[in-house]
Amino acid sequence: MAHHITSAANPQIKALKSLHMKKGRAETGLFLAEGARLAVEAADLGVWPEILVFSPAALGREQVRSLIEQAEARRVRTIETSESVLAQISKRDNPQTVIGAYKQRLTPLDDLNGETIVALEGVRDPGNLGTILRTADSTGASGVVLVGESCDPFSVEAVRASMGSLFGMKLARASFEELLRFKTERGAGMLGLSLKGAAFDADRAAPARAILLMGNEQSGLPPEMEAACDLLVKLPMRGRADSLNLAVATAVMLYDLWRRRGYDGARA
Repeated sequence: MAHHITSAANPQIKALKSLHMKKGRAETGLFLAEGARLAVEAADLGVWPEILVFSPAALGREQVRSLIEQAEARRVRTIETSESVLAQISKRDNPQTVIGAYKQRLTPLDDLNGETIVALEGVRDPGNLGTILRTADSTGASGVVLVGESCDPFSVEAVRASMGSLFGMKLARASFEELLRFKTERGAGMLGLSLKGAAFDADRAAPARAILLMGNEQSGLPPEMEAACDLLVKLPMRGRADSLNLAVATAVMLYDLWRRRGYDGARA
């Protein structure tokens, strides 16, 4: 049965509110995901929250009632609370009626397999990171690797931008040395986006296994990482703009790599 909590000063509610802060996420190992749709998608993938909070209004939807019943059967802690408390947890005036607190999960680098892997060096913007997770998911990439220091992929901003893809996309952390070892062992070709590169020849085939290496938003790839790439690619520009944001540039490259494979696996 759900616990009924109406006070924002309740310790459990305060703990959920703390997940907006990196310290709170680090201490608990949890992160917030907002919305019934995300909770249902996660459940479909076999991912269940540690805590599921909902408003009485959410119970008017059969899908949500079923989700809560299944969660309780799996010993998920369920909490029914007011919209005003949900607003404080989400820090939004118009909160979602369902919010889940999930365990943070990372995949070991060596468990990544497949045709395309995205490696991000020093990504700083959580919105960009979340959008890249969503795009990697949409193009069938096998995983995303965070190289070196990066923003927190479990921040509320990154989770919102991923639109649920965080639950389905494998996410790893690695040093660049570990990535190079992985590249060698898997026989993968590494493509880096760089102003020093050239336009990707339209007829050139994609590597059988590709690691797409993208630099951070401000400075791009460091010279030593560019030197380690098998191919440096520069996106051609035609209009007045001289650059694209990281998420857009990554999307262009991912879709181009997929195009070179004939959009293999695309849904009809």
